[in-house]
Amino acid sequence: MVNSRFSVAIHILSLIATTSDKSQLTSDYIAGSVNTNPVVVRRMIGKLKKAGLLTSQSGIAGYGLVIEPKDLSLLSIYRAIDGPEQLFAIHDEPNPACAVGRQIQHTLETVYLDVWHAMEKQLQAQTLQDVLDQLR
Repeated sequence: MVNSRFSVAIHILSLIATTSDKSQLTSDYIAGSVNTNPVVVRRMIGKLKKAGLLTSQSGIAGYGLVIEPKDLSLLSIYRAIDGPEQLFAIHDEPNPACAVGRQIQHTLETVYLDVWHAMEKQLQAQTLQDVLDQLR
């Protein structure tokens, strides 16, 4: 199911992209902007670094983008933070003796897969730069 991790990741990357003094980009500073716990920020930054989107130097405060905002798709960010495999959950064990219950899972899987592909296509078409442009 969709949660706020994706929005938090975009927030963090946007802050990093727009902050000229990278030394102020500590997890505490970022957490203050996101309004969350620094531990949450550190976990998210770990995922973004593992995905090759962020860089940092040991012992030196600050983070940098590895990919230019114009080249960083929102889909790449979504995948970096382990976005859910599906947007919607299908309820378990509908009654197979019911005409609707017998077909509902297969029917909804098809609908949800179509929605998933449309979402991926839209996220691929949008970049971090698009978000930054809207923030200005």
